[in-house]
Amino acid sequence: MQLTVLVDNNTLIDRYFLAEPGLSFLIEDGDLSVLFDTGYSDIFIRNAQKMGKNLVNLDFIVLSHSHLDHTWGIEPYLRYLTELTIEHHPFSRPALIAHPETLTGVSADGLREIGSLISKDRLAKHFDLQLSKEPQFLTEHLVFLGEIPRINDFEGSLPFGRKDGSNEDDIVIEDSALVYKTPKGLVIITGCSHAGICNIIEYAKKVCKEQRILDVIGGFHLLNPSKRQLEGTISYFKNFHPDRVYACHCTDLASKIALSRVVNVKEVGVGLCLQYKG
Repeated sequence: MQLTVLVDNNTLIDRYFLAEPGLSFLIEDGDLSVLFDTGYSDIFIRNAQKMGKNLVNLDFIVLSHSHLDHTWGIEPYLRYLTELTIEHHPFSRPALIAHPETLTGVSADGLREIGSLISKDRLAKHFDLQLSKEPQFLTEHLVFLGEIPRINDFEGSLPFGRKDGSNEDDIVIEDSALVYKTPKGLVIITGCSHAGICNIIEYAKKVCKEQRILDVIGGFHLLNPSKRQLEGTISYFKNFHPDRVYACHCTDLASKIALSRVVNVKEVGVGLCLQYKG
């Protein structure tokens, strides 16, 4: 399996791609092609084109959660597909995998919309919607975790705005992740980890019946975290010893430095390409 970073807050040095506060990965495994999140704008398309990556024949689009920095790229992608249609270029109709709460609106801090811009009904015109709270195996090696149980008391409870039609704080219950199974252990692929990075890893181990963790890549949602959350996360990582971690997007510098004291933290940026054997 090959994972390519199409969108992150940073680019790798001497790689002339575009970056934004968002996340998008392209996962390729043999003939399988999976887009994980779409960032905030169209730069995942532009970066992919510069890399020579094909976004025309995707098998799956997987959305980690509803927020703008992970889903708003869907709108320019639909324009891209419309232009392909006008020019008579063929393209696939991918399945869209997500938690049912992902395609909802969210307001926060005076912002009227930070959630999905496009409704479920409209997306169903373009994609085969497969919305589920339960884990979904896309292949024998790749699984979407669905709704993540929040078992740790130091993470996964921070509210972030409110869902449409609700007066209750939104704890982003839809936040999910992908897991890739390798002979050496699991590769955890996260969006923002609102569910808690440690909760995500524990559920991945349960779903995949595998205790070994080879790698973790994605956002850890450690942006100015509380002392309790950071210490709990550091203690957790210290105890299970992943081979390496690629903490990016919503992980601040201080948290990366703290993590680096107990695990091998690697650099991430647009253009990064990782290889794993399934």
